[in-house]
Amino acid sequence: MPRYILGRVLQAIPVFLGTTFLIYFMVFAMPGDPLLALFGDKTPNPSLLAQLRAQYHLDQPFIVQYWYYMSGIFQGNLGVAFSGEPVTAILARTFPVTARLAVMALLIQSILGIGVGLVSGLRKGKLFDASALVVSLILISLPVFVIAFVAQFVFGIELGWARTTVGAGAPTVDLILPAFVLASISFAVIVRLTRSSVIETQGMDFVRTAYSKGLGRNRVIPVHILRNSLIPVVTYLGTDFGVLLVGATVTEGIFNIPGVGNTLYQAIVRGQGPTVVSFVTVMVLLYLVVNLLVDLLYGLLDPRIRYV
Repeated sequence: MPRYILGRVLQAIPVFLGTTFLIYFMVFAMPGDPLLALFGDKTPNPSLLAQLRAQYHLDQPFIVQYWYYMSGIFQGNLGVAFSGEPVTAILARTFPVTARLAVMALLIQSILGIGVGLVSGLRKGKLFDASALVVSLILISLPVFVIAFVAQFVFGIELGWARTTVGAGAPTVDLILPAFVLASISFAVIVRLTRSSVIETQGMDFVRTAYSKGLGRNRVIPVHILRNSLIPVVTYLGTDFGVLLVGATVTEGIFNIPGVGNTLYQAIVRGQGPTVVSFVTVMVLLYLVVNLLVDLLYGLLDPRIRYV
């Protein structure tokens, strides 16, 4: 196990370096001066512009800029936004909100998706199975912003069960409706993944052997069928957690959530290069860590998997 973890960490190093290089290149090596966008239609003072370029190392060659950036990353310094605020302060303010939203969405889609998919797979061809397939198809077909607007209108305006926008400080109760919206599409995918995996697992020899030994359904279903059906689902959940952290931009924008996605979008619109690069770099690190944890979880789900 330690050798496997060390090997995965070593594999992650070139992935991290390559990803950060591409991100930095796409943000700072493109034509145009990102500092000029800060002044809008006004003409900046040349001396002030030169001072800002020197402060952010924009007067240096691209590879030197990247070296300064990576040196700061390894020292725990994510840089300073063009507004003058440290990126770590912005991240510390926004990331907990997005993390809570992503965890809530992950729990919702995991519990409901696996539960519905399990029952649907066990009742293949029945009314519940057909209904689950229809609902999942509808959710997959709808864009997330449509689901968000419908949820706002129905549950926020018509029924009054939830706020249509998230209040100051992003209280957890205000994040419940956005979490359901964010989890809706992934819920549909998990239902279909779990259903197909359960149907396949039911026909395997070890399941028939378990029944032939006299084990009841209360034992066979959770231990033999569900456990061995979760590997593709766990793989999807591992990658989807990273997507939830980074891809909540639309949901956060519609519900006015002061999280990473909303802040990242505003930084892109305003040309805040340091904020964009540092935010995406942190997301890449989290994505690599989550994928490692998912790989280690395989061994708990399937005893046949061993790490050497």
